[in-house]
Amino acid sequence: MRFLHTADWHLGRLFHARSLIEDQACLLDQLVELVRELRPDALLVAGDVYDRAVPPAEAVALLDDTLSRIVLGLGVPVVMIAGNHDSADRLGFGARLLSGGGLTIAGRPGQATEAVRFGDAHGALDVYPVPYAEPAVVRDLCAAAVADHDAALGWLLDAIRARRAPGVRAVVLAHAFVAGGSESESERPLSVGGSGAVAAARFAGFDYVALGHLHRPQRIGEAPVEYAGSLMKYSLSEADHVKSVSLVEINAPGDVRIERIALKPPRDLRCLRGTLAELIEGGRRDPAREDYVFACLTDRGALLDPVARLRAVYPNVLGCERTVLARPGDGERPSGPRRALDLLALFGDFHRETTGEALDPESSAAIAAALDALAAEGRESA
Repeated sequence: MRFLHTADWHLGRLFHARSLIEDQACLLDQLVELVRELRPDALLVAGDVYDRAVPPAEAVALLDDTLSRIVLGLGVPVVMIAGNHDSADRLGFGARLLSGGGLTIAGRPGQATEAVRFGDAHGALDVYPVPYAEPAVVRDLCAAAVADHDAALGWLLDAIRARRAPGVRAVVLAHAFVAGGSESESERPLSVGGSGAVAAARFAGFDYVALGHLHRPQRIGEAPVEYAGSLMKYSLSEADHVKSVSLVEINAPGDVRIERIALKPPRDLRCLRGTLAELIEGGRRDPAREDYVFACLTDRGALLDPVARLRAVYPNVLGCERTVLARPGDGERPSGPRRALDLLALFGDFHRETTGEALDPESSAAIAAALDALAAEGRESA
């Protein structure tokens, strides 16, 4: 039995005010080609299909096109769940009608115990879709004390175990933050003021756990509890990630093989470091200058509109930061009461507090000349 496991498409996402829909369409084309080439028994999509509860029209059209090509065009079933970014009701609309055509969508956690059955030479295999569930939602289902995400998912998984057919292999498709996983900056926290983590031990006894939510592809512990990772890089902290989908082969119980197949985005995400002049010169020779680029500029002097100048060689530059301004100061107090200090001394204190270094003589002279000019202008207009 072979499955393709993917997650966290975040269709319709904006990154530094840029729409990523074209990049997402290119990567989903690659996914469709993988389905065509590998002919898996099903595609498992572990939540965060959309980036927000009310997705833009082009994101809905892209999902419709992708699922139609896989389910109708290639005849490969899809099992999909809602993540914390999705609207459970919107994503799950028409689920009962679509299930007969090979598309299973679990929007609300009340559907978690309904298995999708597959079979091979080793017998039956059930896939249990467990969509993201807030503890309050699960409390309404079970009428019991469910204090946090760990207890909520634990109750849903116990309900599955109670209905699980003896001797039948079982796969869980879920969207959660499992303790021990490596996070990135683009994941929305599942809990504010409490624990959103779920213990990996909650998944004991299942043959494979196909997870969504964390954007780095990774395994949790020794058991086959796997995050497929996100479709593409959605934050600067993911610049070193290799995005992929997982090909999962499940044979006899306990015999699970996983292969990560890398996806190649049309534009990569990179962080570049150097002076503005160095980055501009390097960009002229860079064969990948269409990439999304964030610049860490090491210049010490003043710079005029560095992003616009970078955009001349890197058209998809996202922004920049000045490393000299990001350095912590020495924490010293100003050299005297602020009201008693002259303006030049205030500039010197500010520079020392933000950079940790004293203002150099050339900069002091330039600031003094500017202050003298402003003072003269003020006297003339008085």
